[in-house]
Amino acid sequence: MDASIKESVKASDKEAQYDEKAKKLLGHKIILAYILVNTVEEFQGMNPEDVVKYIEGEPYISTVPLDPGMTNTKERKEGSIKETETPEQIRGLNTENSELNEGMMRFDIIFYVRMKDGLTQIIVNIEAQKEEPGKYYILNRAIFYIGRIVSSQKGRDFVKSEYNKMKRVYSIWICMNMKENSLTQIYLTKKNIIGSHDWKGDLELLNIIMIGIAENLPEKEENYGLHRLLSVLLSASLEAEEKLDIIEKEYDIPIEDDIREEVEEMCNLSQGIKEKAFEGGYLMGQEEGRESGYAEAVCLMYESGLSIEQIAGIIKMSTDKVEELVNTDLMG
Repeated sequence: MDASIKESVKASDKEAQYDEKAKKLLGHKIILAYILVNTVEEFQGMNPEDVVKYIEGEPYISTVPLDPGMTNTKERKEGSIKETETPEQIRGLNTENSELNEGMMRFDIIFYVRMKDGLTQIIVNIEAQKEEPGKYYILNRAIFYIGRIVSSQKGRDFVKSEYNKMKRVYSIWICMNMKENSLTQIYLTKKNIIGSHDWKGDLELLNIIMIGIAENLPEKEENYGLHRLLSVLLSASLEAEEKLDIIEKEYDIPIEDDIREEVEEMCNLSQGIKEKAFEGGYLMGQEEGRESGYAEAVCLMYESGLSIEQIAGIIKMSTDKVEELVNTDLMG
């Protein structure tokens, strides 16, 4: 097999592992609590440690299918679903055998949150993206995801025509490598065109939160507390000890063994991605010189899923130069 193909495959595999570690790190309840405090009105102003108790059970991480008809499934008995099963036998967001559904699209993180009144619940979905996609509008994808979560409630959270029992849904999207830090909420509203009839219903059922994380680590400021935390957690350039130091000292998050292990593994995987990309670039560029080797390394990293901005930060090259090398390769 061609050396560059081997290294690209290895780098891509590490990239996938890195993504999974990132989801698991985000899935810790204390991290989710920080996100909730900054995105769900009822929890704003609270200490994240006090919000943890409202997160019910363990968050589902990369296990709940997105595909129609699969998000809400009934308990399997001897490999099949019995036609006589009732709604009371539905066990939750997912009981699928992952081996039977390899390759299926899945929500990154999804979980229930009990509100402070002790009675109502909301459903929260969190999706992490390396950058804003260029092939489609990310907001369209967010609308599709939140629509799937809402429709999957029938038969699980309510039955027949009990639509008043629908739970509010928050779909929170974290996009890295943006031009600026941002936080946007998109929700339902109404506009009277003729008359002013008061149509009954809950306009707060659908909530999409878009969190943009700039390339550079934001300064320690109150307005950017969540952005700084997410930037530290998902950074591909900070060393493990740097991350752990900020998480513990600035956010008072206890560094449990599992958090430390996941942070260290993420950093090791990030370093492995860089090394494999550079190794591939060097092997392919030996005869054509150093510049060609760098070009190949850039293209391998790009093909492995790293963004232009991430590559520029890794090899200390301007984004314009990286984009030029990538475009030259695509045109060639």
